[in-house]
Amino acid sequence: MTLNIDQISPTRRALLGEFKQHGPSTISALAERLEMSGEAIRQQLVQLQREGWVEALAERAPAVRTDAGRPPARFRLTASGDHLFPKSYDALAVMLLDTVAGELGKPAFDKLLAAIAEGRVREWEPRMRGLSLSERVQALKAVYGEADPYMEVEKVRGGFRLIERNCPFLNIAMQRPALCSTTVFALSRLLGVRVIREERFQHGHGRCVFRVLTGEAADPKQGFAPEAEPAREAAK
Repeated sequence: MTLNIDQISPTRRALLGEFKQHGPSTISALAERLEMSGEAIRQQLVQLQREGWVEALAERAPAVRTDAGRPPARFRLTASGDHLFPKSYDALAVMLLDTVAGELGKPAFDKLLAAIAEGRVREWEPRMRGLSLSERVQALKAVYGEADPYMEVEKVRGGFRLIERNCPFLNIAMQRPALCSTTVFALSRLLGVRVIREERFQHGHGRCVFRVLTGEAADPKQGFAPEAEPAREAAK
């Protein structure tokens, strides 16, 4: 589960907030601003470093040695720590898609989706070599992410079903369903058979189900095309 800053204890939240507001800081500076002891700050920093949210800042050694001793260590947020704070990546992605469609037209938008789909095919093709169709289906459980615990394969009459219960692009896909066509296309090309979506998050099913039709060979020369949008059905 991905945490956000509001799900963290008040003490840790305050400490991380200090880094966000003031940048790299020493233990003494943090202790003064938060009115805590240096030892308490140190203990919290140890835990935050274990979580991967804070790191010690590597300081460059002075060119000329002085008698003042080593400067106090400073700490800062890591990229993972910064991601605890609110982000709007989904809104930005939708804005970019809409800008392409609005400024350059639908053909350019479709061309963008085609490039995304072809890129996914190129990424996965080396991993498909030498595998049977069944083995390829099993391997593609990771199409959204390695060791995806929310994707499963179900063998059914006439083929397989790839069932995804945790779409990583859900917020974008709910607003711009055409993005899902890239997965349908990539699966079909990589498996060499026709793939359709039987269920979809956009229709309230709470999952996407990709039906692999093993008896229907895919045309390897067929280019990308957005999937047909079926009539909306009530969630089962």
